[in-house]
Amino acid sequence: MTGQESLYLRFLSEKQVPVNVKLRDGEIVSGWIEYYDEGMIRLTREGKPNLFIYKQQIRTISELVRKDEGRRRNALRKAGIVPGLSAAEEPSHGAEAPASSAEPGESAALSEISPELSATPEESIR
Repeated sequence: MTGQESLYLRFLSEKQVPVNVKLRDGEIVSGWIEYYDEGMIRLTREGKPNLFIYKQQIRTISELVRKDEGRRRNALRKAGIVPGLSAAEEPSHGAEAPASSAEPGESAALSEISPELSATPEESIR
């Protein structure tokens, strides 16, 4: 697990951000990440069974952005600020955080926010 991946998953978990998880077989499941570790995530869903998903089976994780929050989040990302993290917790590698291309009401893919966090079909998230 990379430092970026851990920070991002912690943010999603602590804020209970609704996400879509696209699996390698093309199936998309929705919920919020309640728990994660090096090999899996626990996706909590309302009215449906919770899921434990191995990271090697995940293609992408994308936030479900509400229309009223979309503009604010995009502005923060363009400014290089990851929502929910204090200045001390932000990555200090000197590179700007890439801006999400998601329009308000669309989801912002994890791969757009931090390319090293999404796996290609030939590799898995570690």
